[in-house]
Amino acid sequence: MLTRLRGGRVYDPANGIDGQCRDIFLQDVHIVEHPENIGEVDETIDLDGCVVMAGGVDIHTHIGGGKVNISRMLLPEDHQRDLIARGRHPRMGCGHAAPSTLTAGYRYAEMGYTACFEPAMLPANARQAHMEMADTPIVDKGAYALLGNDDFLLRLLTKKVDQALITDYIAWTLKATQALAIKVVNPGGVNAFKFNQRKLDLDEQNEGYGVTPRQILKALAGGIQELGLTHPLHIHGCNLGVPGNMHTTLATMAALEGVPAHFTHTQFHSYGTEGDHQFSSGAAAIAELVNANANISMDVGQVMFGQTVTESGDSMRQFAGSVFANPNKWVAMDIECDSGCGIVPFRYRDKSFVHALQWAIGLELFLLVEDPWRIFLTTDHPNGAPFTSYPHLIRLLMDRSFRNDMLATINKEAAAASHLAALEREYSLYEIAIMTRAGPARSLGLKNKGHLGPGADADVAIYREHANRERMFATPAYVFKGGQLIVRQGKVCDDSPIGTTHVVRADFDMGIEGKLDQYFDRYMTMKKDRMIVGDDEIRDEGRGRIAVQRVRRKS
Repeated sequence: MLTRLRGGRVYDPANGIDGQCRDIFLQDVHIVEHPENIGEVDETIDLDGCVVMAGGVDIHTHIGGGKVNISRMLLPEDHQRDLIARGRHPRMGCGHAAPSTLTAGYRYAEMGYTACFEPAMLPANARQAHMEMADTPIVDKGAYALLGNDDFLLRLLTKKVDQALITDYIAWTLKATQALAIKVVNPGGVNAFKFNQRKLDLDEQNEGYGVTPRQILKALAGGIQELGLTHPLHIHGCNLGVPGNMHTTLATMAALEGVPAHFTHTQFHSYGTEGDHQFSSGAAAIAELVNANANISMDVGQVMFGQTVTESGDSMRQFAGSVFANPNKWVAMDIECDSGCGIVPFRYRDKSFVHALQWAIGLELFLLVEDPWRIFLTTDHPNGAPFTSYPHLIRLLMDRSFRNDMLATINKEAAAASHLAALEREYSLYEIAIMTRAGPARSLGLKNKGHLGPGADADVAIYREHANRERMFATPAYVFKGGQLIVRQGKVCDDSPIGTTHVVRADFDMGIEGKLDQYFDRYMTMKKDRMIVGDDEIRDEGRGRIAVQRVRRKS
């Protein structure tokens, strides 16, 4: 079937198209060239007065895995309130801060997003994470495997083995867990927490292994570069949420010495200690370093006011934050030889000095980092806020007057301590298309995502032009997924498309298998082969698909 989307204003940064009116043609699951015989078109949709973009790509959103499921179980009241607020939903599922799998897929589609990526998949729990992602309808998905606190890697670093062996282990982990990238959370710190350490800075040693976060980061980032992965090491650094952590963040960026790296939820790592509250913004210094170093990309993890739940593999920092749990219940656990997990419900209040300044710091980062290709729109769902707040966040970035109106409503001391009022920048639709579509897709190596050129997947989001950008982005006129119309006027009308799971494969020396067999037999409660997720498990009798990126090892 050939569908013509006629006359919309197209924003397609990957192909240099900035608001030109043109037609887009969808044939089956792909976008195609303008056909010579226009009479062959089966359906034409008139998009006069509409903005056309590729389907959104969320580079960092917690949608599957143990911590997500625990959040859902911990907050039944969140599901109840959401059900009351929205009324009876035509499809199963609910939840605001911790939505069900079905709800997450529907609400992403209803905003014009067609791909989203789980950034913290524990290797030992990879099968469960993939099952939850498979149960998330419509959207494409993928996950980043967690390394950096696992006993096997730390033992290798303690023995000072050759980098080639660590690189083999990274490649094996990617294949075994069906992952798209590698994530590190508080490198060495989650493991140090098990040895009763309550903090771990960049050059402090993990008491159990004598290894520092700097060593872990350089080994992982270097191995990923050697493998030729498109997405660099996805870094959740040390000292998340700690006043003064901006200095750790700056030192970590410098420690990479030009090796590509992606810093995630950077807002939570951009705090100084100035002022009466000994809490201040470090956004300007962080942005200056990012602007000067092309090897660094980041997402923000914007805080938005209201109820949410924080969930993380960083059990060290989640334990420290548990005193602020709202409602007052929380979960923290150690996970054998792998990592940890912490779940803390949280409510951000606009009249709180700290919360209000966190909100401002995130916006400062967005507005001070110059290259939209290297900064991506996230709330670290649900840690800073649920992903459903994206339309409101986009309006804050595009409308300075509205932003200043909101600034006037927050804690007065926080507003005075922020440079936000002086920042005149307003994002354009072209820049929004970069940071929510083209940029994340390019960073993840998704060649058929994030753009509208011939050969791209026919994932298209169409918005009615409106001066209120929040209203515009909250309710797409149409959304197509793989050429199928799935959303009309902001409501799902067809949930049949099956999302693809994106994975990466790299070569490794098979000798790593023998070492892992010995390790699993001695230390783990399951055999190595039981941890490996097979292709058939994801395909699951035709109900899933796999798209494999094959990368070439540099040595």
